[in-house]
Amino acid sequence: MKAGGSLSIWFFVGLSLGVPGVLILATGLYELAYPPEVRVTLFHVHANIWWGALLAVFGAFYCYHFRPGKNVS
Repeated sequence: MKAGGSLSIWFFVGLSLGVPGVLILATGLYELAYPPEVRVTLFHVHANIWWGALLAVFGAFYCYHFRPGKNVS
């Protein structure tokens, strides 16, 4: 990156989506391996796994396409 260059806000949006997405996905996988004693009504849907994976994918997409070292013409 050149001196005095700027970072795209979308890179930080990617980080803001990706980090919680990975944490939510990890929590969902943990609950899949060790189910809680008291389950919510739609536990069988595993929404935290789907939602965490979706957030992680979108975060990775934004971080990749708006990364700081990418040459922008």
